[in-house]
Amino acid sequence: MRIRVLYHDHCFDGAASAAFFTRMAEEKLYPGAEFLYTGMMHTPAQSWDETLLDGDYNAIVDFKYSNSSKVTWWFDHHQSAFLTPEDAEQFRLAQAPNHYYDASYRSCTKFIADVAREKFGYTAPDLEELVYWADIVDGAQYPSAKIAVELSSPATQLVLVIEGAKGSGVVQQIIRMMKQRPLAEIIADPAVQALYQPLYRNHVESMDLIRATSRQQEKVVFFDLSGREIEGYNKFIPYYLFPDSVYTVSVLTASFRTKVSVGSNPWAPEPPKHNLASICERYGGGGHPRVGAISFDKGAVEQARRVAREIVQELNS
Repeated sequence: MRIRVLYHDHCFDGAASAAFFTRMAEEKLYPGAEFLYTGMMHTPAQSWDETLLDGDYNAIVDFKYSNSSKVTWWFDHHQSAFLTPEDAEQFRLAQAPNHYYDASYRSCTKFIADVAREKFGYTAPDLEELVYWADIVDGAQYPSAKIAVELSSPATQLVLVIEGAKGSGVVQQIIRMMKQRPLAEIIADPAVQALYQPLYRNHVESMDLIRATSRQQEKVVFFDLSGREIEGYNKFIPYYLFPDSVYTVSVLTASFRTKVSVGSNPWAPEPPKHNLASICERYGGGGHPRVGAISFDKGAVEQARRVAREIVQELNS
């Protein structure tokens, strides 16, 4: 029996969701099954390729809804979980027994853990640390920007590896480790450490680059990293550098897209008043009320810059 698990790639909560679901499925639902993983990324004109759903049972965790009858399990917590209004209506009407959605959760991992306990009587006490940190990381619940940026804990170090590793293979190895091993043991693994050390050096360099390219416009810190050899950054760096900011907007080019990221400062001197997911949805993106993103075609840098300027103006209004 083959179980295909499609998860949000290069995301701590996505990896943790896949790991927790796998543990539950192995021990409670499909003993002896083979689990295969596919990392999913948000792209322009997002759509579902049904050939990806090639398992005897297919699960999607921490990623957008698919209306395919091949999807056995679905868990998500994003405001922007549905590709179209028709998908949302189909989900509402179908009431599929193993499709779960609740945007009130900070992390999908915690959502899966609660459903597992309430619906299936399943708990995994040794994974409580994983669930706890998924909620901290995805919900931006760090006590301070210093803790989020200076990477003094195994969890924050592992976030760096998951977000910065090339390809999906490393993330999938970590998912398999997360099922059974504590976070400190995973980050201490020699293979993971070999990835972490150069990524940490890049992390320090990215702080210098963001410091040099950022400018604060009233409540918003804006920076443009397009054309730079950097495909991602710790999203809390702007608040570490500019603690009195409320929002951040950035432009970034990656190997497969141009991206506008929009975030809010969890430690801001005043509470954010804008729903960032709703703003991003107007441009074809989405996310959570406090953090969102928009994907454009790889070469659409000027379009991304124009959208970023419009969002900066709106957030300052």
